[in-house]
Amino acid sequence: MTIAEFTPIVFAAALVAGFLGSLTGLGGGVVVTPVLTLFLGVDLRYAIGASLVSVIATSSGAAAAYVRDGYSNIRIGMFLEIATTLGALFGAYLTSKISTGSLSIIFGLILMQAAWQAAHEHKDLKKPVPPDPLGESLKLNSSYDTIEGIQEYKVRRVKAGFALMFGAGTVSGLLGIGSGSLKVVAMDQVMQIPFKVSTATSNFMIGVTAAASAGIYLSRGYVHPGVAMPVMLGVLAGSVVGARYLKRLSVLLLRRIFAIVVGVMAIEMIYSGVKGYL
Repeated sequence: MTIAEFTPIVFAAALVAGFLGSLTGLGGGVVVTPVLTLFLGVDLRYAIGASLVSVIATSSGAAAAYVRDGYSNIRIGMFLEIATTLGALFGAYLTSKISTGSLSIIFGLILMQAAWQAAHEHKDLKKPVPPDPLGESLKLNSSYDTIEGIQEYKVRRVKAGFALMFGAGTVSGLLGIGSGSLKVVAMDQVMQIPFKVSTATSNFMIGVTAAASAGIYLSRGYVHPGVAMPVMLGVLAGSVVGARYLKRLSVLLLRRIFAIVVGVMAIEMIYSGVKGYL
């Protein structure tokens, strides 16, 4: 395949990845990496490097719009980024210690559970929980705009959410993805933050998490301009378009999109782990 054929195909795939990543808070890397490795024959290490760049692009493209519209909770994002950044550095350190093939199978199973939880808003998981005093002291509670007007929300289980964010960051450093799925589930199901706020805040966070591990891949020479550039441009364009549609879409539709994308990603992770692609 020539460069003239390779570049537009990668750009188109990245455009779709950025759109989905922006709407669901996943980051574009979950779609870009399988396309690059399985369909275009790109070496996994360079695919991961481009994936991390695409995650940063998704965050940059969508985060500004979400902050402007009042969906992203900056205080929550900055607080939880402490855990995800430390986890990303730890995950990058473990890349030579743990088989990513085995980890991808386990991660795929976890994501299947996450997809099922997102598709079914269980009443028992949404039972009212007293607001976390730590969240109040850190001023994490906020509000966002809905069709019915301004909706206030309070943050729950701050410590549990912080611990899960460390795990999400570790997975990001190991596999080169934004791990937005784990971030969204942690904020939506555990901390009981509204789903739209969770996806918007996840988009704000994943760029910082990816940047923490992208530096390591860059220093190892795994960020190739010929692969990373069309990925970055496509994901950036897709994420900007996706950010414009977030307010118009219903939470139920977003949950279904989230569940489908995470489910496909889970199957791909398991398949790649079994076949030894990761």
